Order: sequence, then structure tokens, then C-alpha cells
Amino acid sequence: MKNKIFICLVLLISTSVMATDTNTTISAEINSTKTKETKKEVLEIKWAKDYKTGIAEAKKTSKPIFFVISRDTCKYCVILKKTTFKDPKVIKALNKDFVSIIAQTDENDYVPRALYAPGLPAMWFLYSDARPMYQPLMGMMKSKDFLQALATVKTEFDANNKKGSK
Repeated sequence: MKNKIFICLVLLISTSVMATDTNTTISAEINSTKTKETKKEVLEIKWAKDYKTGIAEAKKTSKPIFFVISRDTCKYCVILKKTTFKDPKVIKALNKDFVSIIAQTDENDYVPRALYAPGLPAMWFLYSDARPMYQPLMGMMKSKDFLQALATVKTEFDANNKKGSK
């Protein structure tokens, strides 16, 4: 009888310990998932709601505009979004120094006639007042090359703003 009580007691204690360990593991997995989701939210380009909103934000913040004309059915647009636009360095640079706007032609987003380009993706860099700084970059770009373009645009934009403020 004492053995049966002892065995039952051991089983009861080990079940409690395993349940506690399982709850701890589940809690750790939930917290890990939340952390990953939080990081994921941070690691996305902050796109302006639409073209007009983006222009207003750029004027208010005195930042250059990165404007992309894209389409969901465009092979190179999709590749650009899945690679270069997912690179943490690209995301950080765009979110810090630019107002980013994307226009999806298959969703009938607004594209100013002056910025229409026959090929996609078309990536424009604009002054805060929406004037083009350069001709558009066309097609897919690797992260390294795109980061160099961002640095060049930022330097030119800052130099132009210094001249304008004198």
C-alpha cells in the first residue's frame, strides 16, 4: 500500500513539474513570436498612404522623396520588393532619410503624368516639392547598388538644401 501511495505521489509530482515546464516553454515561444513580430514591424519600409500625403510629409519634414511605380504582375517589381526592399540596411536608410511612396499601377494608384515611365519598376528621387532630382532608375537593383544610390541622392539633396537656405 505504501508503495502504491509513493508511486502515485511521484507520478503526481512529475506531472506537475512537466506541466510547469511545458507552460514555461509555451510562454517562451509566445514571447519569441511577439519579439519576431515586433522586429518584423520595424523592418518594413514606411510607405506613405498615397502620393499627395507623401508630398505633404516631405514638405513638412524637408526630406527627399523616393517614389516607386510598380505592379504586382511585374516580375522585376516582385523581385525588387522581395529582395532589395526587404534588406534591413535599405529599410533603415529609406525610413530615416526619405519619404517613400509606392504607386501600384494595377491598383490604379495615382501617378503624375510627368513621372510616367514606360517600363517597371520605375524608381524616382524627387525634391520635397515633387520635382524630379534625376531620371528614374529602371528595373531591379541589388541592395548594394541601391544603397549607393540612396547615399548619392541624400548628399545631393542636403547640398541643395544648404544652397537654398543661404
